[in-house]
Amino acid sequence: MEKYSTLRFPLDEKQIENRIAEIVGETETPTQHAETLRALLHSIDNTTLDGADTDERVVELCNKSKLFADPAKNILPVAAVCVYPTFAALVKKELHGTGINTACVAGAFPSGQSPLHVKLAEIDYAIEQGADEIDMVISRGAFLQGDYQQVFDEIAAIRELCSDVHLKVILETGELQTPDNIYRASKMAIEAGADFIKTSTGKISVGATYQAAFVMLTAIAENLNNTNKIVGFKAAGGVSTIEQAENYAKLFKKIAGENYFNNKYFRIGTSRLTEKIYNEILSI
Repeated sequence: MEKYSTLRFPLDEKQIENRIAEIVGETETPTQHAETLRALLHSIDNTTLDGADTDERVVELCNKSKLFADPAKNILPVAAVCVYPTFAALVKKELHGTGINTACVAGAFPSGQSPLHVKLAEIDYAIEQGADEIDMVISRGAFLQGDYQQVFDEIAAIRELCSDVHLKVILETGELQTPDNIYRASKMAIEAGADFIKTSTGKISVGATYQAAFVMLTAIAENLNNTNKIVGFKAAGGVSTIEQAENYAKLFKKIAGENYFNNKYFRIGTSRLTEKIYNEILSI
């Protein structure tokens, strides 16, 4: 895995900041704004990942998620409800026939600090319980000490287990810290078979950032250019305002490509934003 240790992101931090400012500073027409809001709502993974989660709380989230849709007004439902594996069967049952996927964090979430066989067992359980999508997290400790082969092999093994189940690979960019590390982890996850790369678990103080998104999206764009295969992007962790969500959308459209701006390739993980976006759409 020598190639990962020598990878460097092509821009320095000041250049990244300047480019981000240019992109998020671009304005949309009222029509474009309305279309973006609708696409954002349809791209949300409505999430609850608390230790105090109960069946009742999860059912409530599912019921709320069903309400954020109105076909008559061209408002499509959220993409998924994201929970711990113990709630997968319940979510699958509650969402039957809605078109909303069941997503699970699994594989020693959020630390990644478990042996591979334990991670695989939890992910296998989540899939058996009905998960359509798996959000795993890389072993940051192994990555930061340069054990790139271990990290790559774990992602590849989980990819194989997931088969047709969509695999989102969480990098936990707040712990990777530097653009070079985020770039390396992005390239590694993509090459190991990720369907999506995701910023954060939402369980540490530094969640999604525009800088991390810019670096990850650059890796996605490079892979698209080299292989003609698009990999998705998910921002999660502290995305709580409409402006933030719109800025991630702007970054995605500019770097990965506007043609791919849909919930097959773009997601927002949130527990606070869904109702805000829905109400904003209704107010237009």
